[in-house]
Amino acid sequence: MRFPAYAALMGGCAFMLPIAVSAQDATTPVLLDTIVIESKRDVATDTALPRTEVDQQEIDDRQASTIAELIDSVPGVTLMNGNTPGGSGINIRGFGATGSYGTDQMVMIQVDGATQGSEELYRIGTQLYTDPSLYKEVSVLRGTVGSFEYGSGVVGGLVQLRTKDASDFTGGQIGWAGRQTFEFTSNGDGITSSSILAWQPTEDLEFLAQYVRRKQDEQDDGDGNDLGAEPFDLPSYLLKAKYTFGAERDQSVTLSYNDTKIAERDVPYDQFGLGGEMFGNVDRDIDTRSLVLEYDYNPGNPLIHVTANLSYAEQQIDSRYIWGSSTLPPMMEPMAAALGDADHRYETTKLTVKNTAEFATGAFQHDLRTGIEFVLKERQEASSAPGGEDRRFAAFIVDDITVGGLSISPALRYETQEIQPTNREATGLPGKFDNDAVMGGLSLRYAFANGFAVFGSAAYTENLPILDDYTPTSITYMEQPQKARTWELGASYAGGDVIASGDTLAVKANLFHTDLWDATSYSGVTDVTMKGLEVESSYTLASGFYVDFNANIVDGDQNGAAGRGYWSYAPADRLRLTLGQHLTDELDLSWETVAAARMDRVNAPTEEVGGYAVHNIRATYRPQAGVLEGAEIRVGIENVFDRDYQPWLATRKAPGRNVKLTLAKSF
Repeated sequence: MRFPAYAALMGGCAFMLPIAVSAQDATTPVLLDTIVIESKRDVATDTALPRTEVDQQEIDDRQASTIAELIDSVPGVTLMNGNTPGGSGINIRGFGATGSYGTDQMVMIQVDGATQGSEELYRIGTQLYTDPSLYKEVSVLRGTVGSFEYGSGVVGGLVQLRTKDASDFTGGQIGWAGRQTFEFTSNGDGITSSSILAWQPTEDLEFLAQYVRRKQDEQDDGDGNDLGAEPFDLPSYLLKAKYTFGAERDQSVTLSYNDTKIAERDVPYDQFGLGGEMFGNVDRDIDTRSLVLEYDYNPGNPLIHVTANLSYAEQQIDSRYIWGSSTLPPMMEPMAAALGDADHRYETTKLTVKNTAEFATGAFQHDLRTGIEFVLKERQEASSAPGGEDRRFAAFIVDDITVGGLSISPALRYETQEIQPTNREATGLPGKFDNDAVMGGLSLRYAFANGFAVFGSAAYTENLPILDDYTPTSITYMEQPQKARTWELGASYAGGDVIASGDTLAVKANLFHTDLWDATSYSGVTDVTMKGLEVESSYTLASGFYVDFNANIVDGDQNGAAGRGYWSYAPADRLRLTLGQHLTDELDLSWETVAAARMDRVNAPTEEVGGYAVHNIRATYRPQAGVLEGAEIRVGIENVFDRDYQPWLATRKAPGRNVKLTLAKSF
């Protein structure tokens, strides 16, 4: 009753489905037997985890300019300025990006297992400078349950990205393969080129090289005004090799390196666009790179499947202040210069060794994962951010136990930390802090024979102190982990022949409640409570018609020095509906509607943000034969009706109408 727009849209879907069935029954499509029946996205009804996978096909169809734009279609995920790599942030279930920083350390991001060290840099976004074209899969895990084999302090969620492999193009066959892609966008005159070359000289050896160049000028909002987001030129490249060996080809070593650079000249220091011209302008050079070496040993023994992942992730941000660019009085300009001249460099080296064992104890089947992890985070001292070292050791155990339709998944993680700030001599404060924590969770799922399943989970995690908290006024924060507990309850259904012969339906609904206390990431806030409902569903007909629907309805409270109130970073309620038709195996058409409710649950003097509905259309053509075989043509129009709006949590308006054309050819 609180959400009449949602009820109307959901009722509309229910009304449209029988009409679509009748329309299809009235005619006999000539190519019915050749149509591949699938929607844009699978719904993970086979697990209790609130996990969403964005695969290669959806990555291509979305024509995203940033990683953030790839995952904003996931329920519970909200972007802060996601259309540019700079000044953007990711919010999951009310945690992640904030108004002053791109992260609160409660959303973890990993690339091929390498943890990306997004730091709390003032008025700079989440620092996820990389190109979506480099990746073949993005996985989003919402909440805490399921995160314990990857890290601690995951309250909002976990984003995992997997880079492309040479065998994705060679098909495992000896020889050469490649792919060239060009993309053009009307709003901002964007142009992107992606070149991939894959070589497999033997069955056991494969190499991949990819180079991407993405350029975009200033974009306009729906009223034709400049958004205020700076243009960017983003070159990226990926090098990857894999060697498979052993008498039974049961071992492999994979080495990957990816690098993204961006150079900005005479741009505002404040990437969020909140501070006007007070902070002045800077010349900024950014280099993000990661190196991953992974060893896999799978001898065919169900008790042994060892993986060892050694990763190194580094980001360097060099910034030079342009004198005279600040609106501050001359005597105060050195304050802006100190912020603008700060060079940042942070490195994360991590080794994770994990074994997966499959065995039975009586009627119980086990998928047991045990592992240890060593992490070293090093950060360069800067005038606006403390430097130092953060050393951690962790051990974890996760057991997926099944018996009949029942699944039980206990998880436990122990993590210890030694953190040493660089400037301890200058402050006279303690020079080393030791912390440790035990955290874990339990999920239960029962699957009935008729396709229905129910599930629930409880999880507890601790976010250990970070170097940003090392100041004379907050020294106690260095011994105060942030603590969070999450409860979840849900149900799912997956089946066929539900409404019409040959159809499929998948639905998953998830209720969650998260409590965070002993908070140190937010000024004046000590406790946060988030609760909500997330829904994902897909429906397909044998004729090739499909519907994808997802929604999140959330609410949040905060408590602190000013008393209780609404949580400032709680996302707006939102739904996404896609209606599509596979006309043939070659041609797919879809219409997508994204609607957000008015955000009026805010604290004064924060202004309300009105609700909106935005429409996107997409067409994909993949010739299967002839001279164009292996080619792909995509046309998308985002914000079809040129709506002028500003999403909740964003610091600037969304782009207006944007026509996108992608031309790709595999060879």
